[in-house]
Amino acid sequence: MILRLAGPLQSWGEHSVFSERDTLRFPTRSGITGLIAAAQGIRRGEPLDALTQLAITVRIDRPGILLQDFHTAGGGLPRARSVPTADGGRRPEGKGTVVTRRWYLSDAVFTVAVDGPDGLVRDVAAAVRAPRWQPYLGRRSCPPDQPVFLKVTSGDPARELRERVPLPARRPRRAGDVRVEVISETPTPDGGITEISDVPVSFGRHERRYQARTVYSSTIAMPAELASYRNAGAYHQALHDYARSPS
Repeated sequence: MILRLAGPLQSWGEHSVFSERDTLRFPTRSGITGLIAAAQGIRRGEPLDALTQLAITVRIDRPGILLQDFHTAGGGLPRARSVPTADGGRRPEGKGTVVTRRWYLSDAVFTVAVDGPDGLVRDVAAAVRAPRWQPYLGRRSCPPDQPVFLKVTSGDPARELRERVPLPARRPRRAGDVRVEVISETPTPDGGITEISDVPVSFGRHERRYQARTVYSSTIAMPAELASYRNAGAYHQALHDYARSPS
């Protein structure tokens, strides 16, 4: 299955705490799992075992711009409705405002290949096409652009990312390949390697737990014709044509 994650704002946190909400520079496994779980109508705290079978590859089409939002919570509320403290109490009168800093990616575009057992992928694809609950890009305040779902492929979806899926409108200055970064769970002969804690064990409201995984980054060369569009309208037409093309 091929997904496209784009929008005015995205946020894919890994080490977020209340006062500092970070974002990685690419969609996390927990964020994509959350998007799929919302589409399927899986409630918080329900098992996520089936979704652990999915393999995820991310192509960074446009990295976006890192943006910080200065945010406050709890200001102007009576003490009984202010932000609770760690011990379960409430802040004193006049000191209920909590300052937080939240990080986002602005104007980023990612294409995601989701692979796994055929039946599971078909079920997930049907849910993403007609979601039970609104999908969002890491946070509820980050709705996605359309289209999110592109197609179900008959072959290797990671190979589709490398060879067929259109890139955002940017015409190469001269003929040749276009180089983009890919984040995968499969070792690559060259490139970077890192470990991140983004494998969700539970999305329970009071019991969010994650495990670590290893991801690999590499830069690949793609055909220039996949990026040679005059403007955003031509790019979206290319996405439409790709989505309707034979798998």
